[in-house]
Amino acid sequence: MANNASAEKRILINKRNRLQNRFYKSSVRTLTKMFLKDLEVYKISRDPNDKEKAQNRLSLVYSLIDKGSKRNVFHKNTAARKKSKLALQLKMA
Repeated sequence: MANNASAEKRILINKRNRLQNRFYKSSVRTLTKMFLKDLEVYKISRDPNDKEKAQNRLSLVYSLIDKGSKRNVFHKNTAARKKSKLALQLKMA
């Protein structure tokens, strides 16, 4: 339990930041799974439209990773590693 006003404020700030971090991390995981699913569809069908759909999904993931990195949810090297890994998977498809 907080004993003074500054401790109460820190509790509120930590709660706010925790929710923000959770949003970015879970959204990145969800979009990554959707991207990988789109990539599997493309590997089977070899339809250019499916590849374009996967690329659009990848750009959404990139955007969210960059925003999370900007807000210190992800370390810059972690963000770069995640983006590199996804780009490599698209390249290999």
